[in-house]
Order: sequence, then C-alpha cells, then structure tokens
Amino acid sequence: MVEANGSTASRLAQLGLTIPDPLPPFGEYVPAVRSGNQLWVGGHFGTRPDGSIWTGKVGSDVSMDEAQEAAKSAALHLLATVHAELGSLDEVAQIVRVYAVVNSTPDFLGQTTVIDAASAVFVGVFGERGRHARLAVGVAALPGDLVLEIEAVVEVVDRGATPQAGSGA
Repeated sequence: MVEANGSTASRLAQLGLTIPDPLPPFGEYVPAVRSGNQLWVGGHFGTRPDGSIWTGKVGSDVSMDEAQEAAKSAALHLLATVHAELGSLDEVAQIVRVYAVVNSTPDFLGQTTVIDAASAVFVGVFGERGRHARLAVGVAALPGDLVLEIEAVVEVVDRGATPQAGSGA
C-alpha cells in the first residue's frame, strides 16, 4: 500500500480509504506522462478486495452497485499512479478532467451514475480541487472484458520553473 502524506493523508483516513500500490502497465505504454504542470494519467480499472480485476458488462452480469465499487477502486488505482509520479498527492493542484468508459449493454443508461463513484473519491480526497470536467460513456466492450476504465488530466502544483528533459537548460 502507498503511504500518503500531508493533508490528503488525513482526508483518506477520514474517508476510510487506502491507496493501493500502483498497477504496472499492461502493454507498451507508461501509466502517466508529465507535460509542464499537467500529468496525463492513462486508463485505470478497478480491482476487488481480493485483488482480482472487475470484469463483465454492466446491465447484464454486473450490477450498478458492483460497477460503482469498480469505479471507486479504479479511482484509487489512478491516485496510486499520481502518487508514484509526483511523490505526494499534496502536489495535486486540481483534477482537471476525467474520461471514463463503461462496458455496458446497449439499454444501460446509467454510465454517469457509475462514474459518480470515482468522482466522489476525487472530491472526497481533494475537496474543491477534486471537482473536474468529465465525460462518461458506454462502450460495447473493453480489453479483457474490464467493467470500466478511467483516465484523468491532473494539474500539478507550480513549484517554480524546472528544466524539462531535452530543453537544453
């Protein structure tokens, strides 16, 4: 488990939430890319308490409650990646945007309700800094039959100009 610090640690404790260890990439990509004061965090999925991955289609073999648990877990995994990249969740200035896809049946229309569980994690941990723009959509399938995936753009606290790799500085 990731050791949180600062004000986010107290919020996590109040919420009874624990940041898991970051998930490794499952392909030829990195979990996050920093560009200036933004951290672009790739797709994250949810895991059950036993560590197994939430799979299935919402509206047929996955209930709304289960999908919301998967979304909450995916948000915590995303925060684990943010923590690993920044060294502290206190470096988050703002969750700017969340994009979420839900593996759902054509007649399921509750994608936003599912993803509200992830959004609630961000707001719970960061307060107003956790409020974000969002798109939540349903899709016919996801790799590995994942229930959902979420990604985010995070603004990082500006600690002054630091030379970027390859900038010649």
